Amino acid sequence: MEDTLRSLGWLVFAVLPLLMVWSLIWKGWALWRAAQNNSKPWFVVLLLVNTLGILEILYIFVFGKEEKQNMSGEMPKKV
Repeated sequence: MEDTLRSLGWLVFAVLPLLMVWSLIWKGWALWRAAQNNSKPWFVVLLLVNTLGILEILYIFVFGKEEKQNMSGEMPKKV
């Protein structure tokens, strides 16, 4: 039993920093995108909820699409 716990110890120290970096990258990107989109509710949720990047990835690629600007640099009007 102790041997199993010892062998898992190095795994935790190897994987934990990788998960932290992974999560930090996605969280930073998602928070930046939410701030650019003026989406305060998403910003707060992304700031407070830790999901190892899952929620952040969903926001970036599904919910937080950037709106395209027209040729004059204005955002399109929502109807």
